[in-house]
Amino acid sequence: MNTRIAVISIVVEKIESVSEVNELLSEYGNYIIGRFGIPYHEKKVNIISVVINAPQNITNSLSGKIGQIDGIETNTLFCSK
Repeated sequence: MNTRIAVISIVVEKIESVSEVNELLSEYGNYIIGRFGIPYHEKKVNIISVVINAPQNITNSLSGKIGQIDGIETNTLFCSK
């Protein structure tokens, strides 16, 4: 199985959507290397960064599912290694 390291950046604009995000992250937890969240009170958003090592289709699936949640923006950056 060929895996790639990636960072999924998540911006939470609707705090009530966080439980759905956390549920998906738990579902893909065996691929997650680490995650951290930063509340940005001035802009009234929360920012979550997730580092993942998984096959590219798994990473894309997780990012896509998170991006479909109302009030959530996401973007993924893949490492070249």
